[in-house]
Amino acid sequence: MTEHAKEYLARMNPGSQPPLGRTDPEFVERFADFAYDEVIRMPLSEGTEPLDDRTRFLAILATLLGCQGLDEFKIMLPAALNMDVSPVEVKEIVYQAVAYLGIGRVTPFLAAVNEELARRGVSLPLAPQAKVSPEQRRDAGNQIQVEVFGERIRESWNQGPQERRHINLWLADNCFGDYYTRTGLTLPQREMITFCFLAAQGGCEAQLTAHAKGNFAVGNDRLFLIQVVSQCVPYIGYPRSLNALSCIDNAAEI
Repeated sequence: MTEHAKEYLARMNPGSQPPLGRTDPEFVERFADFAYDEVIRMPLSEGTEPLDDRTRFLAILATLLGCQGLDEFKIMLPAALNMDVSPVEVKEIVYQAVAYLGIGRVTPFLAAVNEELARRGVSLPLAPQAKVSPEQRRDAGNQIQVEVFGERIRESWNQGPQERRHINLWLADNCFGDYYTRTGLTLPQREMITFCFLAAQGGCEAQLTAHAKGNFAVGNDRLFLIQVVSQCVPYIGYPRSLNALSCIDNAAEI
């Protein structure tokens, strides 16, 4: 294992040995050298800043939720907390995932987070992060939709065929009103993790392209998203990563 991979692993989980290190040492060495050295130290385009550890781990946790990598999530969660991702940020990632993955796929991850936080002595529940009332959530959520997707989506619940307008309403009041209006993560961070949810689960290329454009609108540019995808390659593999890169380029009209 390279010295850089060893040092990064020691920062992630001080005093711990990589899982599978005894049974699959050759595999672990190659994976660690790739994921914790080569990927971390990827070459950057001129003028591009490297991702900080917090951003990297926000993306990794969201990606593991998206691909349903529960076992790896349980390994990376303590590492994320050790790399200064806060309990509130972790919870906000998991909560927002419900809008994109559904509660059926998210419940095991929420249980894993609660177990790890309890192990660390974190008092639960955490401080509330909701900032809008049930009566405000539709308009507040729609305002964020406008910030991300433009004025064309203003009062979107009055657009489209009548029989499906309730879905547009739910996107405003539930998806954006219930989750994006919360504190704990910034709007650019929320759009980034949404991009990760969609990229990792696959089959969502239309939504992935739309949210690539949404990321651009809130300040996460093309090179930033390429960095995010690059950091997540070890966790979702090349096919879905290449699809995500194509969606980024389509959103940028390259």
